[in-house]
Amino acid sequence: MGFPEAEARLFGGVWICMNCNARNRSVKGKPEKCRRCGSKRLRPKAKEPRK
Repeated sequence: MGFPEAEARLFGGVWICMNCNARNRSVKGKPEKCRRCGSKRLRPKAKEPRK
């Protein structure tokens, strides 16, 4: 796709809350809960663009 360094910076350690769509950054693995709403429903940030 692109540069591996840029992909690691943009997508590495970024989780999206499926409840409020907040971005949650975490250096070590998946965060326990959302920083904004406290939900535990998190997904990794999508690397492929949406249509």
